[in-house]
Amino acid sequence: MNVRVARFLDGAREATGTAVIVDVFRAFTTTAFCVAAGAREIVLVADHEQALALKRDDPSLFLTGEIEGRPIPGFDVGNSPSAIEHLDLEGRRVVQRTSAGTQGVNAASAASDILLGSFVIAEATVRYLRGHADEVTVVAMGHGAAETADEDEACALYLASRLADAPTDVAAIIAALWEHEHPDWPDWFPRRDAELASETDRFSFALPVHREDGLLIARPVFP
Repeated sequence: MNVRVARFLDGAREATGTAVIVDVFRAFTTTAFCVAAGAREIVLVADHEQALALKRDDPSLFLTGEIEGRPIPGFDVGNSPSAIEHLDLEGRRVVQRTSAGTQGVNAASAASDILLGSFVIAEATVRYLRGHADEVTVVAMGHGAAETADEDEACALYLASRLADAPTDVAAIIAALWEHEHPDWPDWFPRRDAELASETDRFSFALPVHREDGLLIARPVFP
């Protein structure tokens, strides 16, 4: 398998083969928690106005997302796994908009296939790729899709190492992310979100993305 690591929005645009779009804090951790809460699928949009328009047409939709980290007016919750973990989304269709992760998914038009990447679904993602891909571009989206984020970089390199069967110590990788923890967590990004995002392999599904009727839709697959 040919595996390379890319970064930011340009990396997503240039991704070939199967693109794994990595956003740990917090987009694709939140996506995984939505699926675990029972959501049947996640529609990944770049524009929050598109999400709001979809909900006007179908009020049963559940909207999650952020702009510059903050919850979006008119959305049901922000981009927060801790806001999702105790909800019941059984059978719901979720629409998600974020400043990095969903931007990368929408930018990855040159990729033949797309998967979502985060620590909570890491091993399932690796198993899926081993069965479905010959060429993989792992894209660390970073802050605002333009600035390095340690957690995305760490997850992207971890996935690439696992695909190459290279020695890895994920416990040490996660511990390193917490070494320089800032003491003050803002209301819109509670510490619990980062704790949940650090739970490697909490879920046993991968999240491939399908292009359908002009939309990008993630549904769980259990490799």
